[in-house]
Amino acid sequence: MDQTNQQSSDKPKKIKLDFKDSKYATGRRKRSIAKVWVKKGSGNIHVNGLKMNEYFKRPVHQIIVTRPLEISAVATSYDVKCSVKGGGLSGQAGAIILGISKALISHDENLKKILKKDKLTTRDSRVVERKKYGHRKARRSFQFSKR
Repeated sequence: MDQTNQQSSDKPKKIKLDFKDSKYATGRRKRSIAKVWVKKGSGNIHVNGLKMNEYFKRPVHQIIVTRPLEISAVATSYDVKCSVKGGGLSGQAGAIILGISKALISHDENLKKILKKDKLTTRDSRVVERKKYGHRKARRSFQFSKR
């Protein structure tokens, strides 16, 4: 009984955030969809009610998510709230990037030139190709044997 109580206390608590008068944008990547709200604040990023570094454990994903804020030099002047679902963590991080970029542009039109130069405003349309009939994978065929 003590172990279950200890495990539940180890889980990070979800925080209810107030994002009135904020800008909203949607980002997509692979199978992931991110709903992003951006408002003036102190630089906090929350993903699905958790702090960004609690949701994305790998430093690579944390760097990817903060990239639009770092490039536009507004990392400490905006708060970000994301609701993301579908896909894996790298797809979700990519979806959040696009959402943050779009929301920042709707907040401040001057950032568009900076973000567009680093290709953060375009959707990465690459998705997994479907498996074809008679193939092992999308393009990989079964091993051929003459005898």
